[in-house]
Amino acid sequence: MPFRKFSLILPAILVAGACTNTGANYQPIVDGPIGPNYNVDLQQCQQLAASQASVDGTTAGNAAIGAAGAAATTAIIQDSSDNLGRAAAAGALIGAGADVYSKNQNKEVIVRNCMRGRGYNVVG
Repeated sequence: MPFRKFSLILPAILVAGACTNTGANYQPIVDGPIGPNYNVDLQQCQQLAASQASVDGTTAGNAAIGAAGAAATTAIIQDSSDNLGRAAAAGALIGAGADVYSKNQNKEVIVRNCMRGRGYNVVG
């Protein structure tokens, strides 16, 4: 039983660790000179990105769409209602996860654009 719990927790830990330089924590690649205000500018741009919601009404809507789509697909393919609940739960997680991922990408764009607006030559 301990192995089963570990096998469920390990992927979550790996995903969390992979997100250290993403979203509002993103540190852009700057080509050219970096002035003395770089750290302050970066912190302010990251705070601006962090002020954007990660979960909102569209997240719930995408979770519902994912749940309905997965349940419908399972019902059609299996011609049975045996696994509809599991399929709906998996679809909801996928739909919500995709929405949160998209919002995380938008936060990176906010950091890049904010730094460009402050005069840095952001290349990535």
